[in-house]
This record gives sequence, structure tokens and C-alpha cells, in this order.
Amino acid sequence: MTSTNAIKVLIIEDDVGIAEIHRRNLMKIDGLDVIGIATSKADAETLLEVLTPDLILLDVYLPDGNGLDILRDLRQQQHACDVILITADRDADTLQAAMRGGVVDYILKPVIFARLEESLDKYLRQKNQFGNLADVDQHVVDSMMISASVKNLAASRLPKGIDSVTLDKVRGLFTEHPTMTADNAGVLIGTSRTTSRRYLEHLISTGELVADLNYGTVGRPERTYSKQAR
Repeated sequence: MTSTNAIKVLIIEDDVGIAEIHRRNLMKIDGLDVIGIATSKADAETLLEVLTPDLILLDVYLPDGNGLDILRDLRQQQHACDVILITADRDADTLQAAMRGGVVDYILKPVIFARLEESLDKYLRQKNQFGNLADVDQHVVDSMMISASVKNLAASRLPKGIDSVTLDKVRGLFTEHPTMTADNAGVLIGTSRTTSRRYLEHLISTGELVADLNYGTVGRPERTYSKQAR
């Protein structure tokens, strides 16, 4: 049974076989619900009149038109949906037009499922993060907007024993929890107290977190971590 909170996905792809592969792959990912498949521009326009997708997997080459025209129409009509462009088009102008149209990703055919899954996982994480945000700081903006090349460069500069994936998980804890201990963090991200403390202390060294001592009622004092005030 599909969750009422699932992201509604419309697949626009002229190749019926590829569209079915996308549908089956998306069924493997929790939080997604494929609500329709269109194999032409006309089909897509009809479905968009009656459906309200949250996300569209959009091909460029369609038998009766161009996916970029659909993208432009979506933006002109102010449809509140996101678009991942999936295409064999390697033309730089197409990429530029897609970026101007605000696509959340651009994936070249033939599609490797791991690449599509990575894109969709990131999309779902961002949607969840938006749902838990009241306001944003620069780090949150950077985590949403920063290019892959810059993120990879930053990851290569991380100290030994710190990996970017776990670091992002630890950062994400503070979008829902104002304060955190190493024990709490370890339980939530599935690591030991020692590991979570290493990441928390790293975030103190970068100025993203501050620490305080909580003496409690019994036992030794424990460090609690919270976001650095901006």
C-alpha cells in the first residue's frame, strides 16, 4: 500500500520499455509512487492536466515534441513540481537550457540504476529536510545548492577518520534536535559513541557546533553539542 506522504512521480519517456524499467526501479525506493507514464508530449500534457506530480522524470526526445518545451511550459504555468531530465542528448545547449529551467538533476542515457537511485535518494533527503526546516543558515543553503565538484573537493580535504556521508548525517541531526550528546548521535546514525563524538568534535573545530558540559544528577559531566549561533 502506498503511503499518503509518498512523492508522486510522473514518467515521461517515449520508449515504453525504458519507461517500464524506470517504473520498476522506482518501486524499489521507499517514499516514491509512480502515478503515470506518458510516451509522448500529447500524453504528457493530458496527464499534467489531471495529475499533480511532485516529480517528473523527463525525456528530451519525444515523437511529437521536445521535453524542454514541457519544462518551459511547467515553469510558465508555475507548476509546483520538480524535474529530473533523463536523456541521450549530450549537447551543451540542452544542458544549459535544462539548468535554466531549474531541473534538479540531468542524467545521461543509458541510465545506470545506481546513478538514478543516488539522485532520487538525495532528492528525498532534501524534501525531508525542507519539511523539517523553519528557517535556513548558510550551511543548509550550501548543502542544498553546492555542486558535486565542490562537494567532492571539500570531501577530499576532510581529516583522516571523517567521511562526508557520515558527516552529513551528523549535521542533519541538528535540523530536528537542538542539542545532542555523543551517545544520542551514535544511536540515531548507527555508530559507536566514540565515532559519533569524533564527528561532533570535528564540527566544533569547523565552527558549526559548540559544546557545553551537562552535569546532570549522577555520574561524570557529559558534553552536549548544539549549533553555533549565527
